[in-house]
Amino acid sequence: MGRVNMRTILKISEMNLKAILLVYLFSTVNWACAQENVKSIHSRQDKIIDSYLNKGAWKYSYYAKEWQENIDKGIAEDSTIAYLWQQKAMPYFKQGKYETAMPYLDKAVKYDPGQWLEYRAFMKCIFSKTYRDAIKDFETCIAKTGNGIVMDHSYNFYIGLCHLQLNEFEQAEAIFKKDIQYWTAKYNEEWIHHLDLFYWGVSLFELKKYKEAIEVFDKCLIKYPRFSDVKYYKSICLRYLDQKDQAENLFKEASKDFKDGYTINEDNTIYERYPYHVWWY
Repeated sequence: MGRVNMRTILKISEMNLKAILLVYLFSTVNWACAQENVKSIHSRQDKIIDSYLNKGAWKYSYYAKEWQENIDKGIAEDSTIAYLWQQKAMPYFKQGKYETAMPYLDKAVKYDPGQWLEYRAFMKCIFSKTYRDAIKDFETCIAKTGNGIVMDHSYNFYIGLCHLQLNEFEQAEAIFKKDIQYWTAKYNEEWIHHLDLFYWGVSLFELKKYKEAIEVFDKCLIKYPRFSDVKYYKSICLRYLDQKDQAENLFKEASKDFKDGYTINEDNTIYERYPYHVWWY
C-alpha cells in the first residue's frame, strides 16, 4: 500500500467539514422556515376561530341555525381546525343527536387527538353510551399519557363506569377500588370525589356485598351528607341485611333529600341521566 499524502488527508477533511456545515445550515434554515410556517398557520387559524366562533357562532345559542352556519364557514376556510369540529358536534350531543354528532367529533380527534380524544371518550361514556368504544378511547389515552383527568374524573373512573353499565360488576369494582387507592396514595383521602365512592359502593351492591357497600356509602356520606342516591342504595342494602326499620327511615331521608335537590350534581346532568341516578316520581 502506498504512502498517504498529508495534503490529501487535509483536503478531504476540509471537504467533509464543509459538507457537514452545509448540511447543518440547510437543516437550520429548514427548521426556521418550518417554525415560521407553523406560526403562520396558527395565526391564520386563530383569526378564523375569532371570526367564526368569537364573533360568529358564540353570539347565538347552541341550537340556533346561525351557530352551525358560522362554523361551516370557518370549516370551509380551513377544515383542519379541530376546535371548529368539536364546536359543531357539541350542540348535537346536547340534543341527543349522537349519530349526527359523532362524525364531527371524530374529525376533531383526527386533527388534534391530544386535545380531543379524552373528550370523545367522555362523550361516548356519558352521552352516546357506547361503552365498549369509550373504554377503547380511554385505554388509548392511558397508554399515551397515563391515568389523566377529564371533566373532573379520572380515565379509570369512566372505564369503571362503562363496565358497570355493561353489567361487568367484578371488573368495575376492581377498577374503582384500584383507582381510589391510587389517588389516595398520590394525594390524600380528602381528594377523592364523592362520585368515586358512590359508584364503587354501587358495584359492591351489584355484587351483593352489602356490608362492604354500606361501608363505602358511609364514606361517601361524610363527603356529601345529603346525597339522596347514596341513601337510596344504602337503604336497599339494609333491607337485604334484614334491618328493615333503619332501611325505612333512610329511604324517607333519601326522598326528602332528593326533593330538596341533593342528588348527583354533575354539570351534564341537565342533558343526560347519569348511571344509577335515582329519579323519584
